[in-house]
Amino acid sequence: MTTNSADVYPTILLFCIFFCNCFLQLKMAGTAEAPEPWYLALLGFAEHFRTSSPPKIRLCVHCLQAVFQFKPPPRVEARTHLQLGSVLYRHTNNSELAQTHLEKAWFISQQISQFEDVKFEAASILSEFYCQQNLVDSAKPVLRKAIQISQQTPYWHCRLLFQLAQLHALEKDLVSACDLLGVGAEYARVMGSEYTRALFLLSKGMLLLMERKLSEVHPLLTLCGTIVENWQGNPIQKESLRVFFLVLQVTHYLDAGQVKSVKPCLKQLQQCIQTISTLHDDEILPTNPAALFHWLPKEHMCVLVYLVTVMHSMQAGYLEKAQKYTDKALMQLEKLKMLDSSSILSTFQVILLEHIIMCRLVTGHKATALQEISQVCQLCQQSPRLFTNHAAQLHTLLGLYCISVNCMDNAEAQFTAALQMTTHQELWTFIVTNLASVYIREGNRHQELYSLLERINPDHNFPVSSHCLRAAAFYIRGLLSFFQGRYNEAKRFLRETLKMSNAEDLNRLTACSLVLLGHIFFVLGNHRESNNMVVPAMQLASKIPDMSVQLWSSALLKDLNKACGNTMDAHEAAQMHQNFSQQLLQDHIAACSLPEHNLISWTDGLPPVQFQPQNGPTTSLASLL
Repeated sequence: MTTNSADVYPTILLFCIFFCNCFLQLKMAGTAEAPEPWYLALLGFAEHFRTSSPPKIRLCVHCLQAVFQFKPPPRVEARTHLQLGSVLYRHTNNSELAQTHLEKAWFISQQISQFEDVKFEAASILSEFYCQQNLVDSAKPVLRKAIQISQQTPYWHCRLLFQLAQLHALEKDLVSACDLLGVGAEYARVMGSEYTRALFLLSKGMLLLMERKLSEVHPLLTLCGTIVENWQGNPIQKESLRVFFLVLQVTHYLDAGQVKSVKPCLKQLQQCIQTISTLHDDEILPTNPAALFHWLPKEHMCVLVYLVTVMHSMQAGYLEKAQKYTDKALMQLEKLKMLDSSSILSTFQVILLEHIIMCRLVTGHKATALQEISQVCQLCQQSPRLFTNHAAQLHTLLGLYCISVNCMDNAEAQFTAALQMTTHQELWTFIVTNLASVYIREGNRHQELYSLLERINPDHNFPVSSHCLRAAAFYIRGLLSFFQGRYNEAKRFLRETLKMSNAEDLNRLTACSLVLLGHIFFVLGNHRESNNMVVPAMQLASKIPDMSVQLWSSALLKDLNKACGNTMDAHEAAQMHQNFSQQLLQDHIAACSLPEHNLISWTDGLPPVQFQPQNGPTTSLASLL
C-alpha cells in the first residue's frame, strides 16, 4: 500500500508570480508638442499593420523605422525606439535589434525632462527583455536606477518596485523581494493609497509564507485583514483584495495539512468569488496614480478559487468533488488561453493536472493519469521556467505511478531524481515518505529505509509543520512494524495516525489506517475487532473512492466472514474482490501498454517528446490481485 501523503502537495510556490499582473490602465500620454503630420501618418500606418489580421509586423517595423529619416526631435526619437523595441520584442525573434532599440530608448529618455511615461516604460520593458534573455544581472541596475529617479511618479515607482521584487522572487532571493515590497508598502501609505499598500503587504505575506517565517506572517496578515475590511473604494478592487487575502490563508492551512480547520476560510473565499462574478467592471479609473493596479483579472481569480478547492478536496479525500472542480477549471482555462497568453494560466493548468493525476491514481485510472502526466511534460517542454518549477513534482508523480503499476526500481529512481531537484521542505518530506513505502515493499533495503525513517521521525524533530505529513509518517511507521510482525507497536503508530487524521478529516489516511488495523487484528485472531475496523474502512474507501483500499478491505472481509462461518457474506465479499481485481487488472494492462509508459525510465534532463510503443505490460500483477 502507498501512504496517502499523495494528498499533500506544495501549493504556495504557484503564487510567486501573481503580483506581476499589476498593470497600468492608462494609455501612453501624447507628446508635449503638436506632432508633425508625417509623424502621425507613419504612426497610423504602423498601428494599422500591427493590428491587421494577421498582423503585418514587417510593414509595421518599416513605418516606424521611416520616422528616423526625418531626423526627429529627441522626444519622438526616444518614443520611436521604444515602440520599435517593443514590437520587435513581442512579435519577432530579432532579439539583437530589439535590445538595441530598447537600450537607445532608455538612454535618450533619461536626458529629457518631464518624459516619465517613455522613460520608465523603456526601463520596464528593457528589464523584462533582459530577464527573458537570461541577462538578469543587466536587468537589475536598470530597475534600480529607474526606481531611484521615479519617486515623484507614483504609478511608475510602485510598478517598478513590483517588477524588481518579482525578479528577486523568481531568483529565489525572497529576502530582497520582501524588503522591496516593504518599501513599496510604506511608499503607498505615504502617497495615501491603502489599496496599493495592501497589495504590497499581501505580496510580502505570500513570500514570507514561502520562507516559512510564520512569526512574521501572522501579524502581517492580521494587518492586511484590517486594511482590506476598512478600505472603501471600487467594489471589485475591494473584493479582489479579499480574494488575495483569503487565498493566502487557505493555502497556509492546506500547506499545514489542516483540512478541517481551513473550511471556514475556504467557504468565505468561495462566497467572495461569487460576489465578484455579479459585479460589473467599473470603467472609472482611480484618481490616485499610486492606485492604478489590480491583482488578477476576474476570470483568473475564478480559476484560482477552483484550484484551491481542488487542493482541499484532494487532501480531504473528496476525489469526485476534486474531479468536478478540475473539469470546470480546465474548461475555463481553455477558453482563457484562446485569448490570453499569460504564463500564469499555464501554471494553473499544470497544478490542476498534478492534482487530478494523483486523484486518478487513487481511483484506479492509471492509464488516464499517465496520459495526463504526458500532457504536463508537453506543457513543460514549451516553457523552461515552468519545467524548472515543476520538474520535481513531475518526477514525483511518475514515482507514484510506478508504485501503482508495481515498478519499484523505477519508482525509487523517480523519487531519487525528484529529491535532487527540490528544496521545498514539504515536497521533500512527501517524497521521502513515499520512497520509504517503496523500501518497505521491497523488503531488503533495511539500511536505506532506516536512514530515511530517521529523517521523518514523527515523534522527534519532524522536518515540517504539516499535520497531514506527520500523520502519514506515523502510518509509514505502522506499516513497517506490521510487516516486521511487531503488532503492538504497529497499533500504537496507527492509532496516532487515526487520532491526527480524524482531527482534520483526512479521509484517505483514516481509511488506510483502519484497514491496516483490521488486518493486524485479523492476524491476531481478534475477528470482532478486525470487523469493526474493516467495515468502516470499506465504507470510507467507497465514498472517496479509493480502489486499492477497497481491494484490500474486500479481501479481508472475505477471509473474516469465511473464518466466522458467514458463507453468504464471504461469497459477496469475494465477488466484490473479484470485481475490483478485474478493474485494476484491465487498467494496469492499458497503462503499461501505452507508449507514455516509457516515461518511467526518464530521470534526467527535459522529458522526451516522443515515446516508443509498448508491446504490453512488463510488470508483475501480483500486487494488484
